[in-house]
Amino acid sequence: MLMKIVVALGGNALGNSVSEQQQIVESTVVPIVDLMEEGHDLVLAHGNGPQVGMIKLAMDTAEKSLGKEGVPITECGAMSQGYIGYHLQRFLRDELARRNIDKEVVTIVTEVLVDSEDPAFKSPKKPIGSFYTKEEADKLVAAGYPVMEDAGRGYRIVVASPLPQKIVQIKTIKNLVNAGELVITVGGGGIPVAHEEGKTVGKLAVIDKDFASAKLADQIDADLLMILTAVEKAAINFGKPNQADISQMTYDEAQKYIDSGEFAPGSMLPKIRAAMDFVKRNPDKKALITSLEKAKEGFRGETGTWLRYQ
Repeated sequence: MLMKIVVALGGNALGNSVSEQQQIVESTVVPIVDLMEEGHDLVLAHGNGPQVGMIKLAMDTAEKSLGKEGVPITECGAMSQGYIGYHLQRFLRDELARRNIDKEVVTIVTEVLVDSEDPAFKSPKKPIGSFYTKEEADKLVAAGYPVMEDAGRGYRIVVASPLPQKIVQIKTIKNLVNAGELVITVGGGGIPVAHEEGKTVGKLAVIDKDFASAKLADQIDADLLMILTAVEKAAINFGKPNQADISQMTYDEAQKYIDSGEFAPGSMLPKIRAAMDFVKRNPDKKALITSLEKAKEGFRGETGTWLRYQ
């Protein structure tokens, strides 16, 4: 059965510099094109945590040294969509050509509508950018930056992470997908915008790319949401001697794991919640969480964590 699949790539899997990203992306596209070669239609989403943090740091440095106006996180997000998309589409196009697959690849600078009254704006929790030591984090807090510990990996600056309401460019995305083209969209969760007093305004926030990917999958009527991350399967008791991988779980089982604190907020939790959101809205469909390297095996049901509504 041929399927329409939304594939969400983690930003941390794309490297921490332009040169590193190019090297990684060249191999990243192979398992993606493997699925396309089988005849499936794919739509790509991606994270941008390290990349948008790098851009923001560069812009802040330029602001201090040149005395120019600062660049908000929304504009930094748009920049990251452009350069990550450029790398992805270039290597995807080359890999498609090597296999004689006739498809265009296009990146859409994508806005995602959020609610200005979303409670997230009062409690920033979304980690972005580089990891810091405790000493570095204390200095950032003293300078006015909200900081939180991220899954035992260090400390990161956090911003508001409102829930996505609607993908602004969804009509264009649907038209391109229906035409058989490969679309790269909602990069970094999309650029958060809201309607205020008859105008579209950018919001100082970062939308979680997994939630945006779930919204994308729902809005284009995808058959499968595939979230690719650093691990082959989600697990309970992660990092402990009694760690146990999860191959299958229902919506209710996932909620019980969340209630007992099994998934780390800065890593696996948003992926589980996004998968839950997709299957709740589409009870006849499934979501898959696995590693990039195991994408093809996961799709075949040989590995990964599969989540279904019931």
